[in-house]
Amino acid sequence: MNVAFTIIVPIYNEEDNMLRLEQELSDYLKIAPLKTSVLFVNDGSKDNSQQYIEDICSRKPEFQFIAFKKNCGLSAAIKAGFDYVSSPLVGYIDADLQTTPEDFNLLLKEIEHFDLVTGVRANRKDRFVKNMSSRIANGIRRTFTKDGMDDTGCPLKVIKTDYAKRIPMFKGLHRFLPAMILLQNGTIKQVPVKHFPRIAGEAKFGLWNRLFGPLMDCFAYLWMKKKYINYTIDKKT
Repeated sequence: MNVAFTIIVPIYNEEDNMLRLEQELSDYLKIAPLKTSVLFVNDGSKDNSQQYIEDICSRKPEFQFIAFKKNCGLSAAIKAGFDYVSSPLVGYIDADLQTTPEDFNLLLKEIEHFDLVTGVRANRKDRFVKNMSSRIANGIRRTFTKDGMDDTGCPLKVIKTDYAKRIPMFKGLHRFLPAMILLQNGTIKQVPVKHFPRIAGEAKFGLWNRLFGPLMDCFAYLWMKKKYINYTIDKKT
């Protein structure tokens, strides 16, 4: 299957969302401007998510999966997806569907002129504590990275795959994807997208993950920025 765009969907204990995921992603494939496939990355789920994933993939040839032996975290799941895909463009969406796949089309309109296009959640439907902790964490991260992004935690992104594959991921680095594209001298843009409340399943991040974890990750990013190797090949045989 000659695919131009692959959507990565990390899965961790999302059995209550799987059938809705199948429906909404299937509906999106019908309106996608490019030939698109879906890659589920099961991050060691302990519920029945894997059985749902296998059933969906058996019904839908456009859907594939990879499954971890144990839970490794969101950054590892995204990195595994980047490593696996071969399409020129790669996208990412959370399994909770608090963003909608149809908004990928807003990002795809811009990707020709940029190397990463990320959503910005307009009128967020999260609780006050989650909104405030995310806002504070984004402010701290912007101070460290100077990437100019308002909402790097938005789970809706499109990246040119050759840039995505060069990102040296570590735990927590999913929050720094725009900054990592800038380290490659790439270009980035943010686009407002819709946001919805979580309908099923449970949030995987608490106050520590959203606020204190990202602060520690900023120091890891600064270390990586100092050590980052960036080169461009001019000629080859």
